[in-house]
Amino acid sequence: MKQKMYPTDPVPLNIAARCLRIPARWLRDEIQAGRLPALQAGRVVLVHVPTLAEALAERAKIERAIGGDA
Repeated sequence: MKQKMYPTDPVPLNIAARCLRIPARWLRDEIQAGRLPALQAGRVVLVHVPTLAEALAERAKIERAIGGDA
């Protein structure tokens, strides 16, 4: 499988959503619920994209294993 290149520095939530091709609103909801990692810098939510990609991949792997709906 080809490894994707993601920004190495934390980026704003909307940029992270674009990098991962997921809806920004869904990402914000998951971060606010504490299910995904992020940094709050004042009013800006910053995301380390490689860490988030890894967390999402692990979450998908677990959901597939238990037969959950993604």
